[in-house]
Amino acid sequence: MTSTYEILNRKRGGQELPPALIEQFIAQFTAGEITDYQMSAFLMATAIRGMSAAETTALTSAVTSSGEKWQIREEFDFIADKHSTGGVGDKISLALAPLVAACDVPIGMLSGRGLGHTGGTLDKLESIPGFRAGLSRAELVACVRRCGCAIGTSTSAIAPADRRMYALRDVTGTVESLPLITASIMSKKLAFGASFLLLDVKTGSGAFMASRESAWGLARSLIEAARGSGMKVEAMITNMNRPLGATIGNAIEVVEAIHVLAGRGPGDILALTRAQAERILLAAGISEADAQARIDRAISSGSALEKAAQWIEAQGGDPSFIDDPSKLGRASRSLEVKAPRSGTIDTIDSWRLGMIGIELGAGRRRQEDEIDPTAGIELLANTGDPVEKGAPIARLLWSRPAIDAEALAARYLEAVTITDDPPLPAPIVHEIITEETDAA
Repeated sequence: MTSTYEILNRKRGGQELPPALIEQFIAQFTAGEITDYQMSAFLMATAIRGMSAAETTALTSAVTSSGEKWQIREEFDFIADKHSTGGVGDKISLALAPLVAACDVPIGMLSGRGLGHTGGTLDKLESIPGFRAGLSRAELVACVRRCGCAIGTSTSAIAPADRRMYALRDVTGTVESLPLITASIMSKKLAFGASFLLLDVKTGSGAFMASRESAWGLARSLIEAARGSGMKVEAMITNMNRPLGATIGNAIEVVEAIHVLAGRGPGDILALTRAQAERILLAAGISEADAQARIDRAISSGSALEKAAQWIEAQGGDPSFIDDPSKLGRASRSLEVKAPRSGTIDTIDSWRLGMIGIELGAGRRRQEDEIDPTAGIELLANTGDPVEKGAPIARLLWSRPAIDAEALAARYLEAVTITDDPPLPAPIVHEIITEETDAA
């Protein structure tokens, strides 16, 4: 057996590690035979030296094998999964799951909490009274069989090596390493084991991958890491240069997702939800024309809303908020942000708005921070919208004391550029990458 020192020395020197050594290292780490400081050295060497595609695949496989493998596709003829790399105002999964289920295609997801400027699907769902995301494999399968969809949270038994590695990455400055990001995301997705995985890889000011090139590289890395696993993977490169929709927060994003299912949500959210639903239906073997017809019918007939109510109730939540959103609670304080001049909103820095959301209580800096589910931002005007001087362009919502809302309103205006000329419209979906997409 090769010594830990030798593995670390090879990685530090930039040598490519064979899969067997990576598997050995992760297995020993999982068993407690490798210390946190040794893993930290491995993470830093990987962040600096990088990894080949073969190394990244081996690392992903090893982390996947550190815990349970649900292989959920064994329970269904076809079941979809979806993952977003994180964005500001990204409530797509909340609407996507019941919409796809209403089109007679099963879908299940294991989602996480938000950290930093991006919100987490789990935090949004837990703003619904009684909603329970901590599902076992059997409970998740039962929920999907009952109502066609389920969203749970990854258990401690799935990819436990990743849980420990991520904690070390967070304190060693190695979070942004491409192979480490790939292994962290795909180990949990491979352990879940759906038939098809749709990746929403965001790019722009509010994304972790700010440039199109870096987002494309991550998408390719994620797809390659799943090759040979039996799970088909596709990626959408989507626009995060503006907040998605008209809300940033938790309860208010849940309400907006419900509006999407009724066909009256903001255009960007509705368009992206429909685009992702269509890709999933195509992967399930449904023709493009039939997929679009099913999506139209699910929204217009109200069956998507009915499916959402069934799903929320199946996971212990109270779906009555669908008819009465006030049941999710309301922030006790608010402040309107007013336009300093007339013109058209040219740009909005999504990252800055995400950080303002944290200050209001809608997000967290550390995993242990508590979230105020009623806090957030209502965008009364978004990129491309005309505004009049003195007219409200946003509303800040909060309940906690000692929040300097006036200062946050000033920061909001610093994140917004107003010009005389309307900006050129930007596509919400930049590119779709499949396993067959040329990686050259």
